[in-house]
Amino acid sequence: MPNEKPNVIFIYADDLGRGMLGCYGQKLMPTPNIDRLCADGVRFDNAYGCHICAPARASLLCGIHDCHQGGWAFTAAGIYIDYSKGLITLDEVEELIHNTGMDKLSGENFLGTVFKKAGYVTGQVGKLDWGFSTTAASVKKHDWDYHYGYYDHQMCHGFYPPFLHEDGILTDIPGNTLPDCGIKAFMTDKCVLDKSVPVEQSRPGMAVYSQDLFDEKMVAFIRKNKDNPFFLYHPSQLPHGQLSIPDIDPRVAGDDRLTAMEKVFASMVLRLDDTVGVIRTELETLGLLENTMIIFSADNGHAPYYAEERTGQPYNHLIDGRRIDHLGVRYTTEGYGDIYDGNDGFTGIKESNFEGGARVPLIVSWPGHTKNGSSTDKIVANYDFMATMADMLGVDSGPDKDGVSYMGLISDGYCFNEHDYIVYAGSRGPAIVMRDGWKLRMHKKPNFHQGIFGAYWEHIADGMATELYYLPDDKREENNLAEKYPDKADALCKLLMLECDGNFINGTTEPHFVYYPFNHRAAAKRAGK
Repeated sequence: MPNEKPNVIFIYADDLGRGMLGCYGQKLMPTPNIDRLCADGVRFDNAYGCHICAPARASLLCGIHDCHQGGWAFTAAGIYIDYSKGLITLDEVEELIHNTGMDKLSGENFLGTVFKKAGYVTGQVGKLDWGFSTTAASVKKHDWDYHYGYYDHQMCHGFYPPFLHEDGILTDIPGNTLPDCGIKAFMTDKCVLDKSVPVEQSRPGMAVYSQDLFDEKMVAFIRKNKDNPFFLYHPSQLPHGQLSIPDIDPRVAGDDRLTAMEKVFASMVLRLDDTVGVIRTELETLGLLENTMIIFSADNGHAPYYAEERTGQPYNHLIDGRRIDHLGVRYTTEGYGDIYDGNDGFTGIKESNFEGGARVPLIVSWPGHTKNGSSTDKIVANYDFMATMADMLGVDSGPDKDGVSYMGLISDGYCFNEHDYIVYAGSRGPAIVMRDGWKLRMHKKPNFHQGIFGAYWEHIADGMATELYYLPDDKREENNLAEKYPDKADALCKLLMLECDGNFINGTTEPHFVYYPFNHRAAAKRAGK
């Protein structure tokens, strides 16, 4: 018998610009399974994530935006690769992470907690859910009943892990022997450098593709919990670089408009689309589809890892050779030569606080509740998801949260109290977007002075660029209105400073990083390892 409470499945893409999806306008390739979710549900046209992956995941799990002082910290990635190389033991890994990382919200509600309160079984399969490295204890603290996946962000840049963790137990993957999970293999991959060699060539040490493992584990989780309400969270690696795929998808293999690298990236997007199809088919087979809400979104804006082969320029440069600084030299589809227009015509990409860096796809399909093929232009943020689920389940999401429920945009019978504004961080400064379309973005200039207590008021005027845009008339953020409307710029600046807890630097990634106090690599070198 179907559960009275709806099952919930959240699929979280990695570095997927919304312009890569057919339902958001992609013309060069189909994304049929994701597009079907859109046809059966509601598409959000003003959904915001974060500028990079780690704060996006923390914000999603905590229900707070990423411009606060404290709240969470990110330990450095790569430590599990060092374990794989024999430079550090697992006990030392856990000791360093637990003694270095700060988890201010310990004991408070996380996303998994909301579902546990409502009697759900919770599962997470895929990329690590917190920071750049984690442990079994941290995962358990976030209220996952089941977990399978990576514990190290740097390992996630490869797709052939020698081991993953299942419920905290390190599990070897037979046939995968490269400590870096195949990251460096891309650099010499003949499918990219020599188009005459097929991509399915033998790859020593790379036998099992991680997304195949994730699909198997998610299907098993759904089958095991088919008689109970469950929440399944899938933070995928796809289509984050490095570029890697076992086979070029036949839907793009013969497209002469595309370079080899563009075909690999397209195949990665389509591989994630296939995962959506696998999940949907399993739900149909078990008779669960009608009682399951499926959410598809992404952590941040577009990241065009594939353009170098076409333009001859490094990833962070325009066609004309200028290095992108997200200030005077900005990313645009035309300037970068992006054949896919993955950022959907916006200015900016991942890491920036332009719209292209933080606008993300968001699709919700819930049979019998969502209006098929509908869309909304209301502003929502990734930190709203916890409040939305708490609203649907009738539980408390906990104190000190920033999110609001958008259940009223998904299903009739719920209220929707739209944000007056949303905020999000950037690599060089934060941004605030108002309900009526005004936006202010801050960006550190090269001469910015940061004192030991952060960004002082007297340094902001000269050290940070302040740009004001009216998005309804200026989607590409080309017309800076800060000088024309100084009072508006000043009001939004003060409001953004308040959200940054009095310091604009909290609206960057920098203050959230912590580093291991013990140099295990130097110690290993001294020991002759």
